[in-house]
Amino acid sequence: MSPTRVPVVDGWFSSEGGEFRLLGTCCRGCGAVYFPREDVFCRAPGCAGTELAEVPLSRRGRVWSYTDGRYRPPAPYPSGPEGEWRPYTLIAVELAAERMVVLGQGAPGVTVADLAVGMEVEVVPGVLGEEGGRTLTTWHWRPVSGEAS
Repeated sequence: MSPTRVPVVDGWFSSEGGEFRLLGTCCRGCGAVYFPREDVFCRAPGCAGTELAEVPLSRRGRVWSYTDGRYRPPAPYPSGPEGEWRPYTLIAVELAAERMVVLGQGAPGVTVADLAVGMEVEVVPGVLGEEGGRTLTTWHWRPVSGEAS
């Protein structure tokens, strides 16, 4: 029996309709978009809005910054026993339409040598790790075909 797949955080992404998307919320009053989602009130200065609607975010964006993580990440990231942990690539991406920066890990095999500021990347489904018979799912960033060096 294969492990149950569960999102590491409910409501932050979806693959409905076969298309993987990050999910944010948008204030109906001023149009401010939030990720991670905001479900209580708009945080935009001067807006007292409390009606926030779930919205799918852009699938693509441009690398704003990146680094290689050479430390064990804190919870909720499972890093396994000492011998199993591997460094990872962390990418900050400015989403195309929303003009907001979203942080995430690079897809498996993506290293800092494959990236450049301004490069186009896309969000893809990923696996954070295995824990208690469950596969914890998340999102990853990967260069758009033809962009990797």
